[in-house]
Amino acid sequence: MMPADLETDAARLSDVMAKDLARNGLLADPGWREAVERVPRHRFTPGFYLPADERDEQGLTVWEPVTAELDYGRWLTAAYSDTTLITQFDGDEPDWKTPHPRHGGAPTSSSTLPSLVVRMWADADVQEGHTVLEIGTGTGYSTALACERLGSTDITSIEVDPHRLEQAASALYGCGYTPTLAVADGLYGYWPEAKFDRIVAACSFRTVPPALLAQTRPGGKILLTLSGWLYGYARVLLTVTGDGTAEGQILPGTVSFMSARTHAAPSFGNPAHWAASLPEAGRIARHSPQRITVATEEAFHLRFLAQCAVPDTQTTTIGEVMHLIDVVTGSAAHAHPPRERRLGGVRGRAGEAVGADRAGAERLRRGRGPGAGDIQPAHLRRRAAPLAPTDARLAAVPSVTSRWRPTSLQTEVDYPRAVVGECRGQGRPRGGDPADRRAGVRS
Repeated sequence: MMPADLETDAARLSDVMAKDLARNGLLADPGWREAVERVPRHRFTPGFYLPADERDEQGLTVWEPVTAELDYGRWLTAAYSDTTLITQFDGDEPDWKTPHPRHGGAPTSSSTLPSLVVRMWADADVQEGHTVLEIGTGTGYSTALACERLGSTDITSIEVDPHRLEQAASALYGCGYTPTLAVADGLYGYWPEAKFDRIVAACSFRTVPPALLAQTRPGGKILLTLSGWLYGYARVLLTVTGDGTAEGQILPGTVSFMSARTHAAPSFGNPAHWAASLPEAGRIARHSPQRITVATEEAFHLRFLAQCAVPDTQTTTIGEVMHLIDVVTGSAAHAHPPRERRLGGVRGRAGEAVGADRAGAERLRRGRGPGAGDIQPAHLRRRAAPLAPTDARLAAVPSVTSRWRPTSLQTEVDYPRAVVGECRGQGRPRGGDPADRRAGVRS
């Protein structure tokens, strides 16, 4: 049973959250601040998952269910924190009356942290009188903020998951908001309510969906996140022109969103099967995989750039070995740390010294060792900073074994000044390199 003072507690915490966001410069617009103060987020998050302090014996994150019945204080405090709350894993709708912990899993629905929701609406330059399409209703909290700020009449929100939309609709209508809601795949927009002045996506796409360009008025804007199977992300704001094309800038920051379900990475099977037919001889990599996997802003952006060149590649790491698999072309590779490393040189898989002092630094900078080739798939060209002699002696350059199918993907993207998203006619990309077209990027 809910405490009698729930609404009082919620109003107090909502006010505290709004003040904190404003103090941090995240609620500059008074209208959005008022919306955050007025929308009861707890109504849209009756249950969600929070990570436990420790992982399970297999190293998986343990996700604990949180509801008012299980822990009222934890539930309400989290609901009014600037935190993304996971509400669904692997497309399985939980029974919040008797929820159970989850071990690992891929999040498929959530209530996005309030500061990012407001930032999205602000970045899209949404104004009163605009007709708006939101892709990804989720819990309905973001929709409620838009309705509170702009009114419900011109807001349309679509959600691919009927169970999610049913719960969101109940919360929205219960709070007095009446936007147009529909179960639909965001890849195709929503023609019955088109055209729109603004389209804002709370999920990510591998390419800019042509339907969204067609459903946006000339001069209208589309805010979405480009993503891919390497989990590289870039948030873009596109302006649609009168001839059905659109262009815009990659926005700063390291924002990521769950992939649209129709753009999710396919299963690739057993990595051992892919590795079985790889050649014995290895090559020396120019950089270790950590160049694009470490938790830094540079790696975040480099990962998206690499993804533009090899949009169908996926990776998985087993032990110290990283497997790269392309289910579209059949290409595969794996990388592992050197088996021997010593001061004054780095020994590769075949035991040959591949770098020492200044000469070694130059070979490493060029990505070459004795008999080594450029192992980067699709020949992604990237300006590499010269390594100092000490870097040459100590760098952990992995050995790589690869098998590449013939491909014509060769591209150099001037990141981050890329212009993103150009499509014409029947949804077919126009002009440019195949890698650029598939990634939705042209230089």
